[in-house]
Amino acid sequence: MKTVQMTIDESLLAEVDQVIQSLNTTRSAFIRDALHLALRQYRVGLLEQQHAEGYAHCPETATDVAEWESEQAWGDQ
Repeated sequence: MKTVQMTIDESLLAEVDQVIQSLNTTRSAFIRDALHLALRQYRVGLLEQQHAEGYAHCPETATDVAEWESEQAWGDQ
């Protein structure tokens, strides 16, 4: 691991300190987890954007999805 120095607003740091006490963790672990989550959300956002662009470029037609209509039937409930 590498040590990094960062600047953070005092109010944000105070909130983090409250949360880490309730989670029984450290600032470093909490911030690492937050960064992992942010990176995952970023990657998901990119994939969703690519997905939307793909459908905008080549939208589905009724014929494309007709074969899946029977899969929507949940039966009598």
